[in-house]
Amino acid sequence: MKLNWGTGIAIFYTSFALFMVFMVIKSTFYDNSLVYDDYYAKDLAYQEQYDKIKNSKELEEKLVIKNNGSEKTVELTFPANFKDVKGQIHFYRPSGSKKDFFVEVDNPEDGKMLIPVADVIPGYWIVKVDWTGDGKPFYDEKNIRVY
Repeated sequence: MKLNWGTGIAIFYTSFALFMVFMVIKSTFYDNSLVYDDYYAKDLAYQEQYDKIKNSKELEEKLVIKNNGSEKTVELTFPANFKDVKGQIHFYRPSGSKKDFFVEVDNPEDGKMLIPVADVIPGYWIVKVDWTGDGKPFYDEKNIRVY
């Protein structure tokens, strides 16, 4: 069977239209949610975040975030020279924000906090610590893998 130009063009446009319909249907199933609902407000306030990161880098004794895989805990050791330590720890899961959770920091004993992660879904997590020590703001983060 011979194909002429008209039949070839009709097959091309029909297949292109079917492909476009397929892509539109497939795109409706994609989760296109932002990491934060107030993404733009956080972006505008990034200078504050930058200042917190700078404060953390200038510390002589840094915040230590340690993943104890065998004990199924994450240990945070705050610098010893701070008396009043407060803040929030955000366990961020890049593959889905619905799995994220927060832990409050309120003057931990001996500057150490143990956070159990036995019930946490195994995989890649980012521990984001937004904290203040004696009224000065700091921010630290570490990538961990929970098994």
